[in-house]
Amino acid sequence: MRLTFRIAIALAACTVAAVALAPVQAAVRPPKLQYQTTTLPNGLRLILSEDHSTPIVHVAVWYHVGSKNERPGRTGFAHLFEHMMFKGSKNVEPDAHTSIVSSVGGRSNAYTTEDTTVFWQTLPAHYLPLALWLEADRMATLRVDEAAFRREREVVKEERRMRIENQPYGRLSEIIYDHAFAVHPYKHPTIGSMADLEAASIADVRDFHRTYYVPENATVVIVGDFDAAQALQLATQYLGRVPKAGRRVPLDIPKEPPMKVERRAVVEEGWPLPAVVVAYHITYDGHPDSYPLHITSKILSDGQSARISRELIYNRRLCLSAFGSGNITEHPNLFFAVCIVQPGQTPEAAEKALVAEFEKLKTEGVSTHELQRAQNQFARDYILSRETNEDKAMHLAHAAVIHNDITTADGEFDIFMRTTVADVQRVAKTYFSESNRVVLHVLPKGTGR
Repeated sequence: MRLTFRIAIALAACTVAAVALAPVQAAVRPPKLQYQTTTLPNGLRLILSEDHSTPIVHVAVWYHVGSKNERPGRTGFAHLFEHMMFKGSKNVEPDAHTSIVSSVGGRSNAYTTEDTTVFWQTLPAHYLPLALWLEADRMATLRVDEAAFRREREVVKEERRMRIENQPYGRLSEIIYDHAFAVHPYKHPTIGSMADLEAASIADVRDFHRTYYVPENATVVIVGDFDAAQALQLATQYLGRVPKAGRRVPLDIPKEPPMKVERRAVVEEGWPLPAVVVAYHITYDGHPDSYPLHITSKILSDGQSARISRELIYNRRLCLSAFGSGNITEHPNLFFAVCIVQPGQTPEAAEKALVAEFEKLKTEGVSTHELQRAQNQFARDYILSRETNEDKAMHLAHAAVIHNDITTADGEFDIFMRTTVADVQRVAKTYFSESNRVVLHVLPKGTGR
């Protein structure tokens, strides 16, 4: 028995060694999503995807409005309306939307990004008419009154205090974007500033609602256990009756001018350790370069064995924490890396090391093994993010709203799998240049130079 055990251990060791030496295999392509799309006469776009594996249905309403649609001095409105949309309509009392969905065994919530505001519910399939009626009622008859506005403004201000102002390094993203952008609304945070929230009037809020929360600016995606023909009839019955706004949804968002020289700043915050940021302006979601940039993000920072963590935290012990990613959104955004400087180390050394990691991508490129690892990580994320009805709805709506091309919900997988080592090096040379770089040293108060 003892000999058998030793043989088994030896065989296992050989197997592990063989796996370690074997090339990483490309991921198997997941099944494509099945769906149909239509646009109702009032301009609302509808996406239907049947999935009869479980007797549930997911309904999401994507309004194509986020913080980038806000103007200077009036930030935080999209996030404020994430709250306001639960504060009652003609036929639903304040906060009753969530309670009604919960009472039938469902759940609901909402979120806001730079580009979209999304309201969703997952509930038993036979309550699909209820979900559509609830969404139609608040789309058509939302209450935007002074008292609710003032209450929710205070709620949002408290949320900002908890999530941003009272958290160590909570303002880091805000600082990065304020220095990296000059005119594009990505400059300001989705949650808005205290001053802008305080200055907002009920007239401002009502105008924002009338402009953006309209059928022509909405995409409704339904995924789950339903008959498509019946779901179309129900959507037409409820959502199709919401009147058109009658005015154009504004699309005139300021374009960020290209940088010509490196931008640097030293900022002081009440944080215990310095933070060093190296950021580069990059392209938009769906651009051909965005796919190698996604892969680059994984190679640099996905997991403890990724380049930035391995080199700056474990090998050189420059950073207590180090991370980075490409924030790839509807409009051109940033690819940045951050180092929380280890005690005893200097911000200058951390900056030099971060810049060196970007330079190595340009001069040395990446290995085939690194590329395959990143592609397999992407395939893992892609498959895991399509498991539920909610996940599938998110893929479909993101493709339709952000790319304006629903076929990318499936087509992107093949693009990622075809990305080459040369593609990664090409985008590194394109975007990671000194003239396109923003460098920030965020130092504890009283230590600035």
